[in-house]
Amino acid sequence: MKKIRTRFAPSPTGYMHIGNLRTALYCYLIAKHDDGDFILRIEDTDQNREVEGATQLIYDILEETGLEYDEGPDKPGDVGPYVQSQRLPIYKEYAEKLITLGGAHYCFCEKSEENEVDPCRNLTPEQVAEKLASNTPYVIRQTIPAGHIADFDDEIYGHIEVETDTLDDAVLLKSDGYPTYNFANVVDDHLMGINVVVRGNEYLSSTPKYNLIYDAYGWERPRYIHLPPVMKDEHHKLSKRNGDASFQDLRAQGYLTEAILNYIALLGWAPEGEEILSLEELKQQFTTNRISKAPAIFDIVKLQWMNGMYIRKMTVEEFCEVAKPYYDCITIDADLLEVSKALQPRVERLIDIPEMVDYISHPGEFDPQLYRHKRMKTTPENSLEALKLSLPHMEAWEDYTDDDGMMHMMMDLAKENGLKNGRIMWPIRVALSNKASTAGGAVEIAHMIGKEETIKRLKQAISDLEANL
Repeated sequence: MKKIRTRFAPSPTGYMHIGNLRTALYCYLIAKHDDGDFILRIEDTDQNREVEGATQLIYDILEETGLEYDEGPDKPGDVGPYVQSQRLPIYKEYAEKLITLGGAHYCFCEKSEENEVDPCRNLTPEQVAEKLASNTPYVIRQTIPAGHIADFDDEIYGHIEVETDTLDDAVLLKSDGYPTYNFANVVDDHLMGINVVVRGNEYLSSTPKYNLIYDAYGWERPRYIHLPPVMKDEHHKLSKRNGDASFQDLRAQGYLTEAILNYIALLGWAPEGEEILSLEELKQQFTTNRISKAPAIFDIVKLQWMNGMYIRKMTVEEFCEVAKPYYDCITIDADLLEVSKALQPRVERLIDIPEMVDYISHPGEFDPQLYRHKRMKTTPENSLEALKLSLPHMEAWEDYTDDDGMMHMMMDLAKENGLKNGRIMWPIRVALSNKASTAGGAVEIAHMIGKEETIKRLKQAISDLEANL
């Protein structure tokens, strides 16, 4: 059995949208599941759409996601160059060869849409030679045989047949010497030994044309795996042109690389069991018979859940490290590891962290109604009593890093005064944050902000409540 060789062939247009990254991932997994080669090729033949720096962005994202390619522009093998704009003489040579094989022809006219058949197909060799000698501009078009059935087998969509009379004589080589995608991808795939072609199902309708080129050269066709589209909803495809999230956007929104990659793997493919899978586990499990024909709906809620699962799999030290850029809003000398302990079980997107920790540097505005809690049986009035009762004990307590000790001190205080624990802890939590909900309770917040800041806020809360009642 031949060694599997797949390729990811993006255009450097500035974004890595979700569908593109999924194609890269599936190409990688299909190759690596069977110890094959994964190739990176840059398809930059559409010079008008190329964005400066986009090629480097492709390298960076593949490195960040761990999709390590075996050959590529910056990792040359034996079948380069791996950038299409550096292969123009190759395309010209093979286009001219295809003409001699009867699979293409010179076209000197502006073929209109009304022309079912390119009129230049009927030029004699002498007429073609005369036009070439006079430097008449030309393109090279594919010559589609009439009255045939073009068929192929796709591993996802099965056997497909198309009447060649429905196919047009598409341009293969443009007048500027640049190939079209229709031609370059066939020539490159063959010369680079790509024997498994993985791409979106929008290319199903073009594949018969590609196979006619393979057949004209006498080349072996590759295996085809066309992927279902990634949809925003039941009726709209996910598209970067419509402003839908790219990989870079999701990272900026605080999604972890591993979570994004894991979720994207599930957009059209079903694992045998557990959905939370590392890249190594995906390599072991991934088989094409579990790829669906049905469109995949991009569900941001599920991605958010999965991101939370990855956050909770980290050690608290690892989470603290990835969260640090989002702690810039904390301007007091807070215990960031303690902040991380409180946040890690609750956060799903890193971008939500600043709002979740804003009270650490500056408590919210005083609102007496925050002290009113039905289940805790607290009111502004009895909260004032609880804070006055708690203040001297909090002042006397020395070790604010001893969570267990402080917790028992508060519980003992409640018990000594015939109160439920919440009657003491809820008012302290509100006093330290002035928020209805926080990551962490009274003990955790006191640990985060330290003794000096805790006493200062308790005294301010007592003053505010006294002034309000």
